[in-house]
Amino acid sequence: MSFLLKFTQFVSKTFALWVIVFAFIAAQFPETFKMFVPWIPYLLGIVMLGMGLTLTFKDFAEVTRNPKAVMIGVVAQFVVMPSIAFLLVKLFQLPPDLAIGVILVGACPGGTSSNVMTFLAKGNTALSVACTTISTLLAPVLTPAVFYLFASQWLDINASAMFISVLQMVLLPIFIGLVIRAIFKEKIEQFSQTMPLISVVAIVLIVTAVVAVSKDRIIESGLLIFGVVVLHNGLGYLVGYGVARLFKLPLVDSKAVSIEVGMQNSGLGAALAAIHFKANPLIAVPSAVFSFWHNISGPILAMIFSAMKSDKNHK
Repeated sequence: MSFLLKFTQFVSKTFALWVIVFAFIAAQFPETFKMFVPWIPYLLGIVMLGMGLTLTFKDFAEVTRNPKAVMIGVVAQFVVMPSIAFLLVKLFQLPPDLAIGVILVGACPGGTSSNVMTFLAKGNTALSVACTTISTLLAPVLTPAVFYLFASQWLDINASAMFISVLQMVLLPIFIGLVIRAIFKEKIEQFSQTMPLISVVAIVLIVTAVVAVSKDRIIESGLLIFGVVVLHNGLGYLVGYGVARLFKLPLVDSKAVSIEVGMQNSGLGAALAAIHFKANPLIAVPSAVFSFWHNISGPILAMIFSAMKSDKNHK
């Protein structure tokens, strides 16, 4: 078991590398990886089940202990990232498919890897977990609503169908994971430590499926997609941090909010694109690129944040 845990930690730390390697392989052999496209919703469900298995009902206590910071983090998540996405697609005059894809990933809740990055950044990890959890629980309502608000000018959006999809792929697996953890307690604890490995495999397969069906279009607009994703992610960190400091949150909380806002559940974006926009595979590409990029930018930001001295009044 100790080997498996060490291997899990190694794979988790080198996540971005595996995304790059397998995305490249998928580009060379697209027909092989297209078989995973129908499995995307189930792969995301596995990731969300893993999140549920690592949660306990105590994790929700931070909401009552630090409601101001949690509210700022969650509100910023669903306001800052979609707004930045909308401004970027207008500024760069992106073609409709790309514009929709950028806004879709912007409308998603926070990514689970934000919790690890907050820990490495010496931020408030409990706050990060609370923000990720609450934003994810709100996602069935807020992700379709925010996406409809910003992207409906480019295409007809069935927000109610998207609500059902997020409910099935996100909320249901998390709830099942929470219940399993509550029932089996210590028995599931060791197993749950290996879930990051399963999550990495699932997300890598989602990315390869997206690359496989969008290879030609990615080549056509690769640099443009990459540039917009880097800006989207970086501005999310910056504005998230700025909002937290504006509301006078201590440094440890501001680090958590910054990372929480900037890192997205890009797997959800790719899955929603695969389900609802099958005729436009390019819509899933910004989510796939985001999945790769924020696992590079996150550790860089965590390193910068960890060197910052905490406020005198808050250790």
